Amino acid sequence: MAVMNVLKTLRYYGNNRFCTVCGKSSRRFRQFGLVARADAQCVHCGALERHRFLWLFLTQKTDLFDGRKKKVLHVAPEPCFVFRLKERLGEGYLTADLADSRVMVAMDITNITYPDQSFDVIFCSHVLEHVPDDTKAMREFHRVLNDHGWSILLVPPITTAKTFEDTSIVDPQARAKAFGQEDHVRRYGKDYIDRLRGAGFTVKVTEVKDLVKEDEAIRMGLTSSSGEIYYCTK
Repeated sequence: MAVMNVLKTLRYYGNNRFCTVCGKSSRRFRQFGLVARADAQCVHCGALERHRFLWLFLTQKTDLFDGRKKKVLHVAPEPCFVFRLKERLGEGYLTADLADSRVMVAMDITNITYPDQSFDVIFCSHVLEHVPDDTKAMREFHRVLNDHGWSILLVPPITTAKTFEDTSIVDPQARAKAFGQEDHVRRYGKDYIDRLRGAGFTVKVTEVKDLVKEDEAIRMGLTSSSGEIYYCTK
């Protein structure tokens, strides 16, 4: 198996692309997606555009890795992040999901069974678009976040002015057409920030251009598919 993996990555040998997550280079990134995106996935760690953008933000713009102990909640944890965060954050790192048995705790984010102000940091990426009552989930995140903590709540790239949702759309194919994926229940618009603010958060938005120049963005594979970072505080 190890030999096969080496052979698969040899075709990508080169330095044109750099993954911020694993720190390795390649000639290009691998194609990925339901609608295939070229130059999308790191051949070494599997990180996608949004993962590379988030990791860059975490290392450049947050105190996550400053060495101080933190209680960190990571909902629906991405494989390319889990062991790296666990290694650097230690026992304060908690993974959670409603269905994935590999996480540390089962969690319904609309009914989080932890006391107020339990966590210093909360990560939740590309989950809220699956949740029927996303407002309740946002309020729960706000409740369990420490007063001096921060949260990053990411959704798919914004493609419309106003969020669109329709509970009568239940057919998977109809949902895919309306919301972009069979298991999505809404398509977020630019008013996503207003939803976060309505839950009590102060929101700062960061785009790729705010962190790196165009040539660096190309080398890191940071594109429109990277989305935006929504950094939320109380």
